[in-house]
Amino acid sequence: MIGWRELLIILVIVIVIFGLKKVKNIGKDLGGAIGGFKEGLKEGQQDARLGNDADTDAEAAAKAKAQADSRGDGSAG
Repeated sequence: MIGWRELLIILVIVIVIFGLKKVKNIGKDLGGAIGGFKEGLKEGQQDARLGNDADTDAEAAAKAKAQADSRGDGSAG
C-alpha cells in the first residue's frame, strides 16, 4: 500500500518534471472529464428508465391484444 509520504514524493517529482501550471491544467481537465463521465452515467440511467417504461407499455399492449384474441374479440386474419 502506498502511504502519504510516497504520494508526496511522487507529486513533487511530477511537479518538477511538468511544472506547476501543467499539473494544474491536468487536474482541471481530469476533473472535467470525471464530471462529464458522471453526467453521462446519470443520463444513461434516465434513458434506461424511460426505455424500460416504453417496453412495459408495449408488453401491456401485447398482453391486452392476446387476451382479446383469446376471448374471440380480435379479428382473425
